[in-house]
Amino acid sequence: MGSKEDFFAHIEKGYTTKGDFITMGAAMLGEDTITDALVKIPLKTLNRHGLIAGATGTGKTKTLQVLAENLSDKGIPVLLMDLKGDLSGLAQPSPGHPKIDERHTKIGIPFEAKSFPVEILSLSEQDGVKMRATVSEFGPTLLSRILDLTETQEGIVAVVFKYCDDNKLPLLDLKDFKKVLQYATGAGKSEFTKDYGRISTSSTGTILRKIIELEQQGADLFFGEKSFEVDDLTRIDENGRGYINILRLTDIQDRPKLFSTFMLSLLAEIYANFPEQGDSDRPELILFIDEAHLIFKEASKALLDQIESIVKLIRSKGIGLYFVTQNPTDVPNEVLAQLGLKVQHALRAFTARDRKAIKLTAENYPISEYYNTKEVLTSLGIGEALISALDEKGRPTPLAATLLRAPMSRMDILTEKELKDVIKKSSLVKKYGEVIDRESAYEILNEKIEKAEVLAAKEKAKPKTRSSTTRRSTRQNPVIKVLTSATFIRGVLGVLKKVMR
Repeated sequence: MGSKEDFFAHIEKGYTTKGDFITMGAAMLGEDTITDALVKIPLKTLNRHGLIAGATGTGKTKTLQVLAENLSDKGIPVLLMDLKGDLSGLAQPSPGHPKIDERHTKIGIPFEAKSFPVEILSLSEQDGVKMRATVSEFGPTLLSRILDLTETQEGIVAVVFKYCDDNKLPLLDLKDFKKVLQYATGAGKSEFTKDYGRISTSSTGTILRKIIELEQQGADLFFGEKSFEVDDLTRIDENGRGYINILRLTDIQDRPKLFSTFMLSLLAEIYANFPEQGDSDRPELILFIDEAHLIFKEASKALLDQIESIVKLIRSKGIGLYFVTQNPTDVPNEVLAQLGLKVQHALRAFTARDRKAIKLTAENYPISEYYNTKEVLTSLGIGEALISALDEKGRPTPLAATLLRAPMSRMDILTEKELKDVIKKSSLVKKYGEVIDRESAYEILNEKIEKAEVLAAKEKAKPKTRSSTTRRSTRQNPVIKVLTSATFIRGVLGVLKKVMR
């Protein structure tokens, strides 16, 4: 281990930036915090994605809060996935504390308490801005991957979308999609067979069951109108600060399929709508995905492929993705390889599996002459973390055990009244609050089926008309029938024979 002076020079050189940056805290050497050895993350590299990891209670949420606050201050909007419900305090300033002042004195930066512009979003029946999307916006490929369909079933979904496009049938919610599937093998079977080929009833039955499974996780609340416009995530307030959009997910922790559905829909929509930026000086939007293992744990292979593709491509749109989870091994290697910023809080070595995970985690960080990474990972205190980032040229910065700065906002949740006040002031609540159920595939096909049934009933009820030509009855007169019978003729011939004799 080198001297403090050498270490200070090492950190200062590695974290010097020409452009704007965010200060995370001050580097530590052993037990000592090196005042003014500031760990700074260039704004230019924040769209290179990142990871915040660590055991329960080590300060991951507070690190997320610090990043969100500083991004907002720099005019960069943020979207936070709040699965535990403990991020709403961003809307109120910190009450302060002597220990916070002591921490900031060690770091070498002043502490300032402040609140931030917050928007509360919701996927469920909880209060907040409702985030919805239509089935059409998902498209056949993404919907098939969410439902984990086979190749044959994917083909059927594609045919359903094509039929709806050809016949001007809006696919807005899941009941629209289910209705078209039922129509394809029911009343509209001949129409589908003629124009698109035969569709198997067993395949549509499987697809319907998977849609019902999705509905049971609450997806019927998510699919529909009015669709959420992703541009509303990039709003700036009157003071030039980016909005911190907090998506409340406390009631869907046990519904990972709905969470995955939403995340993929959102990322696909952002990728489709945001323009290419290339290497800009600052990101357009940063997304923090808390409890990220929920996405990957339940995801199919096809779903994981989709996530990996989006992570690779979305950076050029100026979007940064940050995964928050307990262990880096929760995130697939293909995704980990794309991450620029890594904030690693303490890990606990209680079992052989834990020790193996620590060894793997240590190997993901740059080698440092100042640290034994495996030892540091298990000795970090609350509010301390190992940080590795990218400099403005895309090179890894020196590994730094960091005493992290404290959040400027409240490190606790809002009261019920405070939460209602935030929601009440929102202009987006009014914009997306109304549920629209306009005429779509469900209503149009029902009307079409009813008309066909009425027409068929009328045809059946019409009286039968007689033919204009008179037909001779084919029924034989009973007398003639007797006189011409073989028995009668033989009898007459017998009598005549006797008379002649």
